[in-house]
Amino acid sequence: MPEVPEVPEVPEVPEVPEVVPVAGPGSGTGFGPVLVLGGTGTTGRRVAELLRSRGAAVRVASRHPRADGTGEQVRFDWSAPDTHAAALAGVRRLYLVAPVDVADPVPLVEPFLVAARARGVRRVVLLSSSAVPEGAPGLGQLHRLVRAMLPEWTVLRPSWFMQNFVGDHPLAAGIRDAGEIVTATGAGRLPFVDAGDIASVAVAALLAEPAHNTEHLVTGPAALSYADAAALITQATGRPVRHRNVGLAEFAARIAAAGYPPEYAAVLAALDDDIRRGTQELVSAVVAHLTGRPPRPFHDFVATHFSRSER
Repeated sequence: MPEVPEVPEVPEVPEVPEVVPVAGPGSGTGFGPVLVLGGTGTTGRRVAELLRSRGAAVRVASRHPRADGTGEQVRFDWSAPDTHAAALAGVRRLYLVAPVDVADPVPLVEPFLVAARARGVRRVVLLSSSAVPEGAPGLGQLHRLVRAMLPEWTVLRPSWFMQNFVGDHPLAAGIRDAGEIVTATGAGRLPFVDAGDIASVAVAALLAEPAHNTEHLVTGPAALSYADAAALITQATGRPVRHRNVGLAEFAARIAAAGYPPEYAAVLAALDDDIRRGTQELVSAVVAHLTGRPPRPFHDFVATHFSRSER
């Protein structure tokens, strides 16, 4: 097992109100259904499940809603404004996942927020990224929008998802098909975070009284390099997995070849360069502060999702 790098000093966490517990299932919350955009996605479905476990009514919005017995589902498409009104009906709080694979989401999200405010939405919890500060092109512009347009808001800025190592993500495909993790990050480190921890922080922000009205940096407990991650996966599976560093142009081309729009692939390559320069090593205590438990460590995620049977 590789030696886990020393955890950087934990920054001071801004004061936020304690979460007011919601009564048991079926009790309701007094503010109508919580709208969860991207409700079948990596964080959205976890947010919806946690909200239901806290007794909140949930409306799951996605492009392909399905009747699976888990509650209200509605069709929602960012590029089809005629789907927005039904999703927003009676909603006062929402979890906002911006349109994926779009370099500049503002033209799609801004009119939606205008409509949300007009229909009585008061609180939004926006999923952003640790790599995106307020005011940055694209997603960073949404930080300003939610803060300016709605009276209650929280911006979540999670580090890179542990779930990228499994499923359909290009990172996971490289591990399965070639036994390698290809990035442009060099020896840069970052505190991979579990999607379940992100969802827990989101639910805390959605249900808290009063609203948080702040940004939360959401991370795992330690900063690791992709080489560290590859070594942990190798140990778990018994199958050699290595990290291969490439240049930015080659990495962007690989991402585009995987089906991402070229302009979005360029954005992802620039984020890898940020990691290489050491800008993403910061570890926060937000998960523990808001949930009362430590964030999931990467080695635990690997033990759950990788095994020697995958050799």
